[in-house]
Amino acid sequence: MENQDFISPYIPNTESDRRLMLETIGVESTEELFEDIPEDHRNPTLSLPKPLSELDLSHNIKSLANQNAVPGDYSCFLGAGSYRHYIPAVVRQIVSRGEYMTSYTPYQPEIAQGTLQTTYEFQSLICQLTGMEVANAGMYDGATALAEGALMSARLTGRKKIAVVDSVSPNYVEVLKTYSTGPSLTVCKVTSENPKLDSETACLIVQQPNYTGYLENIEYLSETAHAYGALLVVCCDPIYLGMFRSPAEFDADIIVGEGQSLGISSSFGGPYVGIFTCKEKFLRQMPGRIVGKTVDTKGRTGYVLTLQTREQHIRRERATSNICTSVALIALTATVWMATLGKCGIKRIAENCYHKSHYAASLIKRIPGYSLPIEETFFREFVVRCPTSPSSINEQLLNYGILGGLDINTLIPNGMLVCVTEMNSRDEIDTFAKALEEITKTK
Repeated sequence: MENQDFISPYIPNTESDRRLMLETIGVESTEELFEDIPEDHRNPTLSLPKPLSELDLSHNIKSLANQNAVPGDYSCFLGAGSYRHYIPAVVRQIVSRGEYMTSYTPYQPEIAQGTLQTTYEFQSLICQLTGMEVANAGMYDGATALAEGALMSARLTGRKKIAVVDSVSPNYVEVLKTYSTGPSLTVCKVTSENPKLDSETACLIVQQPNYTGYLENIEYLSETAHAYGALLVVCCDPIYLGMFRSPAEFDADIIVGEGQSLGISSSFGGPYVGIFTCKEKFLRQMPGRIVGKTVDTKGRTGYVLTLQTREQHIRRERATSNICTSVALIALTATVWMATLGKCGIKRIAENCYHKSHYAASLIKRIPGYSLPIEETFFREFVVRCPTSPSSINEQLLNYGILGGLDINTLIPNGMLVCVTEMNSRDEIDTFAKALEEITKTK
């Protein structure tokens, strides 16, 4: 092989390939492709360290990773949208099979029956869990699922105003605002006690449990939304559904959520899988992919992408949504986890979260200087008002081998959002409360 035809292991195009591509588009050189970029911005000087061998780089990355304080090495009381739950060993064993690791868009059902079937099972289990009539194949995450629910509501109602209860995760609201820019939707914050809606409101969005872990009155909010002809969109935690009544029982129109709790590790924020369900009459406006079950010409069971043209995923101007994935591998993980735990297992986890978090709250509120500023029913998370900055307390908790709760001082003065799941033992909870008391005494 000539030297100019050497194939880089990272860029699989030879010099001959590149010359042919440039000639085809009528450009003399690669540099000419970037002439529209100001010259002083084309090749900025990068301050990079000297290159390392693979072995040295591996050691370097490992030393950096060891600086992290992670659950397992520390007792963890962090939540706020990403949670530690028990993941049976069988889950990783199954989803690590080679057949699943290559799963992607199953446009050709003749060769993608396995991927399609597992996706169909995911949809079915999500419908059983939420009590809704239809579910799609999965969204990017909870935040984008919520935003897609708002866009879908606007299409269904022809209205431009999105009302969001002020207890919805601020991170989710930021994503919603970004999604609302293109179709020129107006996002308005309202209170759960007195949501002020009008005839221009497309939907009312509420989180259950809300961002701080407390329960909203879904029945009242549903009645209020429907009285104005708006849809009710509920961002619901799936573990919560193992113990409490689903918003579907209160006539929710769309239920979305973050599926990370269903067997997916926190993984520093992703990848996750979003849950999206709705009433069957809204099915045609549902974003993302939908897998249907049918039979072939010989009467054998088969699975196919259904009810949507491919333009849904490749032609922006005609699509009801521009999401182009179903996060199939992560959805499969959630499917295996739900099938493994079953109804009883998920219920047991939910009950443990509820009782352990209330036990922790009962200990903390007895400590001088600490209090629970919100006297409402909560699930898994609750707010603690600390005697001093939660961030400074968290720094000291590291000395006890504890990752404390999230500092939400911007929402509640000296507020710490504490999360307790089935993964926290009684000893860990007792140690956490004792550490908070000792830290206060040293002040």
